Amino acid sequence: MSQSPATRNPLLEFDRLPDFGAIRAEHIRPAVEQVLAQNQARLQALQSDKGTLTHPDWHNLMDVLDNLDDRLSKVWSTASHLNGVCNTPEIRQAYNDCQPLITEYYSALGQNRELYTRVEALNGRADELGLDRSQRKILRDTLLDFRLAGISLPAADQKRFADIQTRLSDLSNRFGNNVLDATMAWNKHITDKSELAGVPEMSISAAAEAAAQKGLPGYLLTLDFPAYHAILTYADNADLRAEMYRAFATRASSFADKKLDNHDIIREILRLREEMAKLLGYVNYAELSVARKMARSVDQVNNFLDDLVSYSRPAAEREYKELCDFARDHFAVEQLNAWDVSYYSEKLRKQNYDVSQQELRVWFPVDRVRKGLFSIVETLYGVQVERDAAGNVWHPDVEFYNITRDGDIVARFYFDLFTREGKRGGAWMADCRTRRLLTDQGTAVSQQIPVAYLICNFAPPTGGDPALLTHSEVTTLFHEFGHGLHHMLTRENYLRSSGISGVAWDAVELPSQLMENWCWDPESIGLISAHYQSGDPLPAALLDKMMAAKNFQSGMKSVRQLEFALFDFMLHQAPYQQDVDFVSDTLQEARTKTAVYPVPDYNRFQNSFSHIFAGGYAAGYYSYKWAEVLSADVFSRFAEAGVLSSDTGQAFLDKILSKGGGADALDLFVDFMGREPELSALLKQDGLLEH
Repeated sequence: MSQSPATRNPLLEFDRLPDFGAIRAEHIRPAVEQVLAQNQARLQALQSDKGTLTHPDWHNLMDVLDNLDDRLSKVWSTASHLNGVCNTPEIRQAYNDCQPLITEYYSALGQNRELYTRVEALNGRADELGLDRSQRKILRDTLLDFRLAGISLPAADQKRFADIQTRLSDLSNRFGNNVLDATMAWNKHITDKSELAGVPEMSISAAAEAAAQKGLPGYLLTLDFPAYHAILTYADNADLRAEMYRAFATRASSFADKKLDNHDIIREILRLREEMAKLLGYVNYAELSVARKMARSVDQVNNFLDDLVSYSRPAAEREYKELCDFARDHFAVEQLNAWDVSYYSEKLRKQNYDVSQQELRVWFPVDRVRKGLFSIVETLYGVQVERDAAGNVWHPDVEFYNITRDGDIVARFYFDLFTREGKRGGAWMADCRTRRLLTDQGTAVSQQIPVAYLICNFAPPTGGDPALLTHSEVTTLFHEFGHGLHHMLTRENYLRSSGISGVAWDAVELPSQLMENWCWDPESIGLISAHYQSGDPLPAALLDKMMAAKNFQSGMKSVRQLEFALFDFMLHQAPYQQDVDFVSDTLQEARTKTAVYPVPDYNRFQNSFSHIFAGGYAAGYYSYKWAEVLSADVFSRFAEAGVLSSDTGQAFLDKILSKGGGADALDLFVDFMGREPELSALLKQDGLLEH
């Protein structure tokens, strides 16, 4: 049924991409409520159909469930996306209002015994019906999801479990909002340019533009990461570095705006996660988390992290001693503070390798990087990437692209690369549409094309110059595009195994970590770099210096990530304690294993650790290091064959990328590599083990 212009709700137009120019905050709740009501009615009809109980098949059961999930996802993924990239008070309110409705719906779905019985029956008919590998894995995963949603619990415990899920959803949302609001609330107005001595001119221009947008003279510093990073890395003014460090490290804590303090939210989240795990019969939340992962047990993850610490910590200690000696010998600095580490590290890098991230910016204009990225992807995977100017976007900076193969569109994506007010910090990929085969009465009628959101927060163009990226930012872009490829180049036909759906969380970072390797390959660097003014290629001498500096402070970088991973995993194994600040205690315990320089007592990193308190990485942050092992190992095959080998790219596409969640991650890895993963490839790649 078509909608009249007066009653039109663009979120309910399922046969097209979101009409961002037409979507308003007031459309969100009516669309969510309508789809939820329709889904409930369809579920009732499904449960009344005796055929789905006695003779369930893929069409009359799983296709129906996929249709319901797909419709709701098209509404909710759009609302969630706008809440992340255009966070107005109105959109936030609408999102907050609807989140409990979404959580309640999925909680009830996970505890629906009628559905569980039917899926169980279909699983029992797998051989009879000749179901394929993907279908069988989907059924196993779906049955596990039912069990982890409390399907076997007594009614009272089911109710409590659902209440916990609703509360956790609300708390996670509040946590993320507090971090965003705390980040946006802080700024520092500077009128004397001399206070910014040492800061690159590009960053100073960005600060000037930020001031101008507020009608202020001079310069405005914010806690957006490009601005923060520029001060901590380059500002000669130690007091300014200390001030910005403290502001960033105390976001969403009692040291800033107490209304935005995440301390109590963290404690309640942890208490509820522990209760949820115990209701399901697990010792702790870490054990519950691993039930869905590639890792086989909590002990395996603990041993994995300890092994990496044993290789990384000695290297980090040597690197930090070198940094301290350098600061003392060259700058008469006897004691490094936390806000000094990046500053003197950059000067040490410059001394040892005569290269700095800032110098490299002029060689990585965003247009060149983007063009080179597309060229690499086209070579490896036999596709073409083309801008589509007709795409409907939510901001003038956003670009829309098609991915084609042999002239046919196989995927599409949005590129939103620059930081701005009201946009959540960080970088991520999210799904707009998921590939699936659309059927009618069991007959295939069309293919839904996957569409991805690819989001970064780079400094925008300033002063007539294009946006210039550090090499580190280039790797971030490649990382997120790797996630995008996983979503977009899938060949799975079922919603629950398509793209990253159904992929074990500790394997989902494999394609993203893998893509970072091309940022360090000389041939690939030639494709993604050129001087932004002259167009000259990156000089061989500078490339050599850049490559020589590749593993500069790799030990310190590794222990930093291991600190986050250990803190997260230890926190979700530790019993909840009412009377002590066990969160800070656990963080301190993780630091005794990893940290090589002191952290100020006021640091409240945990209060803005959105990955585990507002994202999907609870008891799973180790996934980044786990996937680094997988990606380093996989890349060794590319390195042997030539990193731009289309044959190897095709094999990776066929055996891993295209398979999505249609098979166990370990099976896919072994199919590609011919063996199980080995830690040595990562250690060699990071310079922590002799080649």
